[in-house]
Amino acid sequence: MPADVPVVEQPVNAWQRWFWLWHVFFAIDYLVTVGLVLAETGSATARTIAVAAITAIALSYPFSARRQLTARGELVFAAAVLLLAAVAILATSAAGFALFAVCPMVFMSAPMPVAVVVVSLMILLPPLSAWLRNGFGDPSMSVLLPITALLIIFSICIGFWFERVLRQSQERAQLIEQLEATRAEVARLSHEAGTSAERERLAREIHDTLAQGFTSILTLLQAVESEWGDEKAMRRHVDLAARTARDNLAEARAMVAALTPSALASGTLEDAVRRQTERLHEESAIEVSFMPGDLPTLGTATEVVLLRAAQEALTNARRHSGASRISVELSAVDGRVRLTVTDDGRGFDPGNPTEGFGLKGMRARAEQVGGTLAVHSGPGTTVTVEVPA
Repeated sequence: MPADVPVVEQPVNAWQRWFWLWHVFFAIDYLVTVGLVLAETGSATARTIAVAAITAIALSYPFSARRQLTARGELVFAAAVLLLAAVAILATSAAGFALFAVCPMVFMSAPMPVAVVVVSLMILLPPLSAWLRNGFGDPSMSVLLPITALLIIFSICIGFWFERVLRQSQERAQLIEQLEATRAEVARLSHEAGTSAERERLAREIHDTLAQGFTSILTLLQAVESEWGDEKAMRRHVDLAARTARDNLAEARAMVAALTPSALASGTLEDAVRRQTERLHEESAIEVSFMPGDLPTLGTATEVVLLRAAQEALTNARRHSGASRISVELSAVDGRVRLTVTDDGRGFDPGNPTEGFGLKGMRARAEQVGGTLAVHSGPGTTVTVEVPA
């Protein structure tokens, strides 16, 4: 991923955020169960065995997460917990309080079918312990057995609910990760698209300003060579070349500073287009006329499109058409501003697939502001650019 694309921090799963409460509950259940076992009367050996078995279960708790165990390890872990719980509860009935924490731990560590069987056997341990101590005729058995059956059903339902919520949480976490990855990819692609569009825009700016200015300077210097010895004509061409160079320098500085044409920074669109026509007339023998219209207030982006289109159309007419007259018109028509550049040159085939960069740039500029470009040629050429007012 590119360094300039922001890296999104992965969200924390809700279960991960609140899972520490389960750790606290397990610790409390362990301490309460150990306290009740030690408070029971009876054999000290039995109490010691029960506490040791419960402590062994507590020590195995950090390994109860299913993602830390292999498929075979899950079965071994569930069997070991069942064995330790049986030892503790058969040693003393008070150890049965450990099941409040041990049963959920089995659901977290073993597959659902195995967990249901193991938890059901664990819940049967307290009545089994009472039956071994007091016999099946104990009056408490008539109450203990129905309660045990209800606890088994309740535990299984809670286990399935816990499994479903955990699975949904994991799926949601995966979905969030995918969405974050997709968002990062979209950001990267948007950055690349923006960079590419900016490069194309700068290429058009350079082509429509600096490259055309350098072409004019080169043409004027070639004219100086052809008129060598005519001091007046040479001076006029040199003055025009110097002025063009100064204008080019101003354009370059404007592009670096704010990427706004210097011609528009110092006047209106009409003034800028008029200066372009006057310069073309001074630099060549072409007769150029300009007809401004009553234009509405335009945004800078729209004015740039029209100015660059006028520059490109005039340059093409001068370099390729062999025209003797060019007319430029700016007008407002039906809520749109229209620039029309017409020459009486030799024309060309507008359907020629080898369209130059200039026309492509003009069309791309116009489309950026919702405008259109139309070219009609042969003999004579008319270039029309329309943009929303």
